[in-house]
Amino acid sequence: MTLGKNLKKIVWVGAIAFGFGVAGGGARAIASPVPQEHHDDADHHEDYSKNRYYQQGMQDGRNDQMHNRDHYKKRRFKKDDDHSAYESGYQAGHNTGHEDHDRH
Repeated sequence: MTLGKNLKKIVWVGAIAFGFGVAGGGARAIASPVPQEHHDDADHHEDYSKNRYYQQGMQDGRNDQMHNRDHYKKRRFKKDDDHSAYESGYQAGHNTGHEDHDRH
């Protein structure tokens, strides 16, 4: 009978230890995010200044700033890079227009 009680205690202690191990591992997995690629790192900036979509975005951004609009025109692009160029130009134009507008 003593062997049965000891075996029962060992099984319970093992089950509890296993449960803590699983719960602790799950908490660590939730707490640490999965590494992902970052295309917008501080060291990685595309030079879109000669890109026609950048130029169009710059023009739209300035125009929207002059008329107090936020993204008045919604545009669609076939490539993500074209969209990124347009958005970069739009933000530059919108922000530049804001600075010029405040000076007058």
